[in-house]
Amino acid sequence: MNESLPLFPLTTALVPGLVLPLHIFEPRYRLMVEELLDKPENEREFGIVAFRESHSLAPKQPSPSDGPDHGASPSEPLAEDAELYPVGVSAVIRQAERRDDGRYDIVTIGSRRFRLDNVDRSAPLLRASVTFLPEPEVDSGDPRVMSVVQSAMQAFDKYRSILGGRLNEADDDSDADDDQVPTDPAVLSYLITAALVVDGSTRQELLAAPDAVSRLRLGTRILSSESALISAFGAIPALDLLNTTPSEN
Repeated sequence: MNESLPLFPLTTALVPGLVLPLHIFEPRYRLMVEELLDKPENEREFGIVAFRESHSLAPKQPSPSDGPDHGASPSEPLAEDAELYPVGVSAVIRQAERRDDGRYDIVTIGSRRFRLDNVDRSAPLLRASVTFLPEPEVDSGDPRVMSVVQSAMQAFDKYRSILGGRLNEADDDSDADDDQVPTDPAVLSYLITAALVVDGSTRQELLAAPDAVSRLRLGTRILSSESALISAFGAIPALDLLNTTPSEN
């Protein structure tokens, strides 16, 4: 069944369960927040969807009050040909504070994954017809699922150790931090999705996985690959460089 959601495009994906504070300053998004705050708490939901950064922001017109840097922010108008990723996550407003000048500081939490079916770009505030994606239940007591979870936890522990500079502790058999990592397959899969330092398309691939076990298997492969690269080169990817459009000058 299709439902309608106002969209808030960002340069990165939200994942279910992740807390995301937002500063709302554009008139179109202020109006969106005001309309949502008039609804019951469990209906204050809007869609966050990532977009491909290259050529995705419309040129900003400088104003006299602007400084020398007129760079675009994630919430500025999208270019007409902006490409949105097909899977996003709804955000539910949990807290909202209105400033004297009309801006809002809100705290949201990632809720439900959805697939974009149709995007209405006729107004400044994008709206979309979406289909919410189910999160199939998995039997965490199934030995096959337990094996997938254990492999993911070990790969995640190694990845965190390497990122923390503790290369000598990056041991596949290490379980020192297991008590700090959730064992629920869905929660763990989304934690890995959020924590990986990867480009947008890789994160989207994880987000779009059909179920927690598939997401964990994919996440384990990515964690292992990223750990090997970081160990070999001694640095994490410079994601800003990956997303930079070459200058025509």
